[in-house]
Amino acid sequence: MTDLRSVRAVLLAGGEGRRMGPLGTGRLKPLVPYGGTCRLIDFSLANARASGLSEVLLLSQYEERLLMDDLHRVWNTAPGFRVHFGPYDAAYRGRELPGSLPRRTWPPERGTADALIRKAEYVFTEDTEQVLVLHADHVYRYDYGPLVAEHRASGAALTIAYQRIDPRWVHLFGMVRFDGGGRLTEFTEKPENPTSDLVFAAFCVFDAAVLRRCLTELDGTDWQHDISRDVIPAMLAAGEHIRGHEVHGHWEDIGTVERYHRAHLALASGPRPPLPVALMPRTVRPAVGRRWVGDAPGVHASVVPSDLVNAGLVADSVLFPGVRVGAGARVRRSVVLPGAVIPPGADIDGAVVLEDGHIQHVAEGARA
Repeated sequence: MTDLRSVRAVLLAGGEGRRMGPLGTGRLKPLVPYGGTCRLIDFSLANARASGLSEVLLLSQYEERLLMDDLHRVWNTAPGFRVHFGPYDAAYRGRELPGSLPRRTWPPERGTADALIRKAEYVFTEDTEQVLVLHADHVYRYDYGPLVAEHRASGAALTIAYQRIDPRWVHLFGMVRFDGGGRLTEFTEKPENPTSDLVFAAFCVFDAAVLRRCLTELDGTDWQHDISRDVIPAMLAAGEHIRGHEVHGHWEDIGTVERYHRAHLALASGPRPPLPVALMPRTVRPAVGRRWVGDAPGVHASVVPSDLVNAGLVADSVLFPGVRVGAGARVRRSVVLPGAVIPPGADIDGAVVLEDGHIQHVAEGARA
C-alpha cells in the first residue's frame, strides 16, 4: 500500500443543490441520499478511508454547521479515520456536538480555490508534500494510492484523474487532452464544442509547493476562484508538468435531478448494475440489514431495504430504509427517500419521492 502520510486530502463540499429542484431544497447537496444506503459525500470519504488515509480536511462553503454536525456523528465515531474541520476542529474533538462554534473570522469562500486559500494553514501543514483534492458529489469507489504513487514517480506538479465518457455529455464537464507522452495539453471547462471524449474526473493530486505558489499568484487578480476554471489552466499556461491518470470503472457526476434519477434506474437495471449496492458506503440511519436487487413478493428488479413494508408493487426502483408502500400502490422507475410513505392506490412512475411524500417528477426526455 502506498505511504500516504505526506498527503493532505481535502474535500470540497460547498454545493447548495439548487439545480436539483425540490430534492435539493432545504438540503445540503453533499447529504443528498444515494443508492438506498448512503449520501453523496460518503463516497469520497469511504474511498479515502479505504485508501489508507487517516484524515480528510473538510472545505465547506454553505451551511458549515449542519454539514460538520452530520459528518462528526457519522464519520468521527470510530478510531483510525476522521474528518477534520479546520478552524472549528477543536470544538469537535469530543463525542458530543459542540454547543457553539468560534466566530467566523474569514469571508465566505467564493469558489473551490478560495476555500484552499482561506484555510491554507490547515491545508499546507509542515509535513504536507502532496494535496489530494476531492469533491463531495461524485459516485465512485476508488483507491487513491496508485494515483499518488504514479504522481510521485513522474515528478509532476499535478496529476489529474480522467475518464473516457460518451461524447454527448462532455460539454457538462472539464474536457482534457494529452500528448503521446501523457502530458496534459488542453483543459477546457464545459466546452461548447467538445473535441475530445476525455473528461476530468474531479479528483487530482498536486505538489503542495506548486499549488500554494499558484494560489498566491492568482489571489488578488481578476479570477473566478475556481480550481477547474483558474488553477489548472494557469498551471498549464505556465508550462507546469501536468499528467493524467485514467480512471476505469463506474464514475458518476450527480449534478442535476435528471442525472440522479438516471443513475438510480441503472442501479435497478439488472443483475450487473454499474456500481453494485454492496460496494456503497452504509451510512443511512438506521442500518436495517441486507438489501437486494431482484425479485421478491411485490418487488421486481429493484433495490429495496430489508425493513420495507410493501402492500403494493415496486418495479425498477430504488427505495431507502423506512419506506412504506400502501395497499394497491404502484411505484415504478422511481427513487423513494428514507421514511417516505406511499399512500394506498398511488401510481408513481418516473419520480423522486421525498421524505415527506412530495413527488418530484422527472421529465420524460431525461429518463431516456
